Order: sequence, then C-alpha cells, then structure tokens
Amino acid sequence: MCGQISPKPPKSPFPDINFPSFSPAHVSPTTSQPPEILINKTFPRFTISNPSVSIMGSQSTGSSAKPFKFLIYGKTGWIGGLLGKLCQSQSIEYSYGSGRLESRDTLIADINAVNPTHVFNAAGVTGRPNVDWCESHKVETIRANVVGTLTLADVCREKGLVLINYATGCIFEYDSGHPIGSGVGFKEEDAPNFVGSFYSKTKAMVEELLKSYENVCTLRVRMPISSDLTNPRNFITKITRYEKVVDIPNSMTVLDELLPISIEMAKRNLTGIYNFKNPGCISHNQILEMYRDYIDPKFTWKNFNLDEQAKVIIAPRSNNELDTTKLKTEFPELLSIKDSLIKYVFEPNRKTPKTA
Repeated sequence: MCGQISPKPPKSPFPDINFPSFSPAHVSPTTSQPPEILINKTFPRFTISNPSVSIMGSQSTGSSAKPFKFLIYGKTGWIGGLLGKLCQSQSIEYSYGSGRLESRDTLIADINAVNPTHVFNAAGVTGRPNVDWCESHKVETIRANVVGTLTLADVCREKGLVLINYATGCIFEYDSGHPIGSGVGFKEEDAPNFVGSFYSKTKAMVEELLKSYENVCTLRVRMPISSDLTNPRNFITKITRYEKVVDIPNSMTVLDELLPISIEMAKRNLTGIYNFKNPGCISHNQILEMYRDYIDPKFTWKNFNLDEQAKVIIAPRSNNELDTTKLKTEFPELLSIKDSLIKYVFEPNRKTPKTA
C-alpha cells in the first residue's frame, strides 16, 4: 500500500478466482435462529467487559450461532471491492457501509441498519497517483487514516464488534538489527522506524493508538499483488509500466491467498496486529523475471538505485522484511511469496509454453 500508483483506473474489480478454503476450527455451526450472546461472555479470541453491549459474533458455545454478516467500508477501493466478490463466492451476507469514517453518527446508523457480526475497514487514503499526494494533502490524510479509522474502531468497540482493519507494513525500513537480505524480519511488537512519507507516518500513528482497542485486528499489508494483471494498483502491474525500477527484496502480500485468510480471521475473532504477507521476500527483478518467463518473453526493464529514484519522487519509500511467524502459526498452510506468486498469479495468467 505504499508503492506508486498508476493513474489509469482498473478495468475489472476482480478476476474469476478459485479461493482457497479453510476449516473454521474455532467456529460453531450456524443456524438462522441465534441466541443472544452477552458481551461479558468469554470468547476464544475477543472479550469486551462492557455488559451493556451484546456481541453479534458466531462463536457461541451452544449448538446454534448467528450466521456471519459483514459490514465493509471501502466499496470503491481495490481491497474493498475484492472483499465483496469474496463474500459472494463464500455465500456470506455482506453490505457496504455508506457512512463517512470520520462521521460517528453515520457509522452508528450503518451498524444499526445492517446489524453485522463483523466490520471490515478497507477504506483510507493512499493518494493519487501515489503516496506523494499525501505530502501536500496532510489534513485530508489525517482525517481518513487517523480520525476515520479511530472513530470506526471506537464505534465497533461500543457495539461489541470485531473490526478487521487493513493497514500497511510500510512503516518499517531495513536497519542494523534487520539488515537487507538477512532474513530477520520486523515482528508485530516492533515499533515502526520509517517516517519518510507522511502517509506512513499517519499509518504508524494510528496503529499505535489502535493497540488500546482489544476488538481490532490490524493487518499489515505490503505491496499487494493479485492475479488481475490489468489492475493498475497491482504491484506487478505498476512495476511493469515503470521506465526504471529499483531492485530491493521486500515483503509482499498476494491477495488471492491472503484475503480469504482475513475472512477466516474474522470468523475466529482474531484481534491484535498481524504481519499480513507471505513468508519470505522477493525483489523487483525476481518478479519481473517471472513476468518475462510466464507472461511476456520479450519483456525488458532497466534498474536504477535509490539515489536516482529519489530524484523522481517526493517522499522516500519503505523497504523491509516482516516476520510471519505469528500468521504462519495460525495458518500453517500459508505459502511462501514465490510459491504463492506461481500458484495464484503467474500460472493462471501463463502465456508462455511450459518447459519440459
């Protein structure tokens, strides 16, 4: 979520994809007649002590539980659009919120109207055409990324709802304790060390404040990729259109694999911070080599260094590796970044013949 963004709009919000399925080990079977669940009941993953609020999740200890119903913010955004398609594919009832994140009354109205079991926040400001926009629109960035996100988290807590918040991992940069290529990644409990862009600064700020909200699951997304290679927000699409690219190993998120996992995280009522990316790192050149081998044998590109890149951007960009031990423990089937790219992105889009 911290890379440059092409100005062209996406041709399609989501390709036809066969999503991976997960066994909801922590979720009870659903029926249409749920009992009321008091908020002071102890849940496997999420508990709020306010007895005046009822939680509308599906994790009761009885034989019946309320069917999942999701309220999603970010309908016009990339991830928000994908979430809707994913809910359709899983036959999960969902609605998009119409309220403004910074407007508490409109959020309350949305929740009262929809009566969701969980809320997803895929809204926010990344800037157009890229995060440099945030450098000259600081108030707008704060309003959406800080005030809006905190307001939504607070309303959800008041209503006894888990909030799945799609955040960013672009709040770190390689340092002496996490050298480039070392395999030592930043963990969930590590304090952000990258404030090179105002966008990243607001994201680091709100992440710290959200730690006080026990109902929030913060997902640190990094350089998101999907199998839709026509989407200009796709990291692969972006770098194939650049005149020159840097070549630095980075953590990245394959949405085709990880967005279904975020749905399962909601079902399990997981909260706290998660490095929401595939294990390992991959560099720009490695991705472009795969693009050449699978998609376009004639594709070529040029590299430049960070000093040269700095001359054509306003704000520095984050480069880092995030540790995935926590996420991998919860979802051991999670593929490495290279294997995930092959399975979900390059093989489905292959245009070159397979070699023997």
